[in-house]
Amino acid sequence: QLACPLDLGCHSVYMRSWEVPHANIRLPRARQLLSSIERNFGTLPFCRRYLDRVGETKYLLALKNLVDAGVVTDYPPLCDVKGSYVAQYEHTVLLRPTCKEILTRGDDY
Repeated sequence: QLACPLDLGCHSVYMRSWEVPHANIRLPRARQLLSSIERNFGTLPFCRRYLDRVGETKYLLALKNLVDAGVVTDYPPLCDVKGSYVAQYEHTVLLRPTCKEILTRGDDY
């Protein structure tokens, strides 16, 4: 049994969809939020907490409007068996009894 049922629509991560460069966004608040998303995050994924940190308030309706228009893509949270830990990393990490080793670190990062 999953800890977070995906059919609840509990999306927690969002990202600007560059496949839809221009959309007819009618709500002024949604246009303003889109401008803030592009300015602060560009192509990087973000969560609602990040919108709070950049000073956005009362944005839920505007964010829903952007998702419905296809300008912003929403992604469901990572879910696993109840009681287990879930994590997402930019690298592959090998956890050993006495140390941690990053396997995918290269010269560029």
